[in-house]
Amino acid sequence: MKRHSVVFKLFVVTSLLVLLAFMVVMAAEGLFFERFYRSTKISRLAGSMESFAKQYGEHPNEEERVSRLLGEYMNRHDASIAILNREFAQLHYEPYSIDLRTPGGKTIKVVIPTEGTTREEIPQLQIGDQLTVDGMFMDQLDTIMNPVNIRLSEEASSEPDLGLVRAEGKVIDLLLPELNSRSYNPYYQDTLIDDAVQAWRAQRSDASASETRLLQGEPVRFEWRDPWSGVEYAMLLQPLANEGRTGPRYMVALSSLQPVGEAVDILQRYVIVLAPLIVVLVVLLSLMFSRIVSRPLLALNRTAARLAELDFSAVPEAKSKDEFGELSRHLARLSRNLDEALKELTHANRQLQQDVEEKRKAEELRKELVANISHELKTPLGIVKGFAEGLQDGVADDKRERYLAMIVSETDRMNALIMDMLELSKFEVKKVQLHPRSFSLTDLVQRVSESFDQQLDVKGLRIELKPSYEAGEQCPVPEKLAVWADPRRIEQVILNLLSNAVRHAREQSTIRIALHRDLDGKTTTTIENAGPSIAEADLARIWDHFYRAERSRDRKSGGTGLGLAIVKHILELHGSEYGARNTEQGVAFYFTLQNKENPNGGETHDET
Repeated sequence: MKRHSVVFKLFVVTSLLVLLAFMVVMAAEGLFFERFYRSTKISRLAGSMESFAKQYGEHPNEEERVSRLLGEYMNRHDASIAILNREFAQLHYEPYSIDLRTPGGKTIKVVIPTEGTTREEIPQLQIGDQLTVDGMFMDQLDTIMNPVNIRLSEEASSEPDLGLVRAEGKVIDLLLPELNSRSYNPYYQDTLIDDAVQAWRAQRSDASASETRLLQGEPVRFEWRDPWSGVEYAMLLQPLANEGRTGPRYMVALSSLQPVGEAVDILQRYVIVLAPLIVVLVVLLSLMFSRIVSRPLLALNRTAARLAELDFSAVPEAKSKDEFGELSRHLARLSRNLDEALKELTHANRQLQQDVEEKRKAEELRKELVANISHELKTPLGIVKGFAEGLQDGVADDKRERYLAMIVSETDRMNALIMDMLELSKFEVKKVQLHPRSFSLTDLVQRVSESFDQQLDVKGLRIELKPSYEAGEQCPVPEKLAVWADPRRIEQVILNLLSNAVRHAREQSTIRIALHRDLDGKTTTTIENAGPSIAEADLARIWDHFYRAERSRDRKSGGTGLGLAIVKHILELHGSEYGARNTEQGVAFYFTLQNKENPNGGETHDET
């Protein structure tokens, strides 16, 4: 664990906070718990006394009912309760009793006196037990007994002691101090009520004020320590409603405060013993908590580090629905967006580089075009000027006709160059509109070939036309080899390519024109001559303006240097594939056309 990591900081902070909270709780327990316990117990006892006062007011003169009510309240609140008269003397009630049903069906109430009785003298009883009681009856009907010995029937002696009467029967009802809710010796505590009242009356400085509060229905609180046992008690006095003429009555409750002091002392000792274990548990739990909480944060940190290195692949997303999960999903979406943006930017940058390269090439071509145009026009202009000056100087009549013929020839050459330049400029500015239709490519090739008869005769050349379908079979009806294109522009393509083939063919050779249609309906036209080949480095540049593979050729070999550039633009408008390759005989030029409308998405442009 790194010292400056989030896990370490979270671990330290969590451990310190938990330990600090633990120390605060222990300090508060030592300082305030006992006081809080006393206040809470007295408040609850006061509230219960108000409830008792209401129930007592309903039956104030029914001694048996009031006695049972006192016993139930003492068990419920672990307090000794008594009823006082106007002189604060305790009225006689016996809250504890056992009802027996004898075998003869008689019911005997065994009254348990509070004074002088200990918990050990009363066995643990429950309804249905068989009980034997030795004592004395207190009424003439022998239904109320003051017990001396109380034993379960199986534990009782064979005969009662001298002067005592034995009663045996089944317990049908009982009200005794509950072992789980009362003090160690509730019988002894019940006898302390008179002592506590006397101590209260002896110590109060303002008797009239206390009596006024009691008359107003407010309880009076007093803390008293038993001089014999040293146990502290809380005493509360509550006025009771009394509809009789015996004067006001009061309810007094005495509750021990000793258990809380012992509990706090034992708890403090227990915490001191457990303190090392608690510290170890806090450290371990803090470490686990810090790792669990920081785990998604560490994963996000690793993801961010990968994003910083422009690695947008496999970005993990947290599955939780909290802020970490939401942050992870946002980070994943950011990664995908950045990846797409970077790809688009890379593509745009590549396109920009291509555009810059094309612009650079276009600038070079422009410079080369200006130089070529200057060269191409300078020579014929020089010739025309020379012959014109000769005519101006009055040359001999036999040379006059030859000079005029040369002037006309060079003028025709300049005119052809200018017309090609105008034609090429239309293609470059996208101002050419195609007018495609279906026509016979075979007829077009034959018609163009016939226009070269004179040039073919001069060099002793011949043209061989071979149309074919699919796998190379001879086409039975050549006229059926139809294509969809602009016939005037395709005628211009064939004318330029065939003129180029004738110009560079060896004398007495054959120019082969092959028309082949494949299974997809695409027709490939190939024009091959027998002559010098083109260097591989020049095959891609022969379509540029004024580019000639033979740099040192004689200008009389013909051509303006713009024919193949025009061919390239026409074929690109048709969406055709085109190119040139060297063969065993010489050079072959080829291009493709479709026999369906708008093949390959060919473009059309306005011609102005």
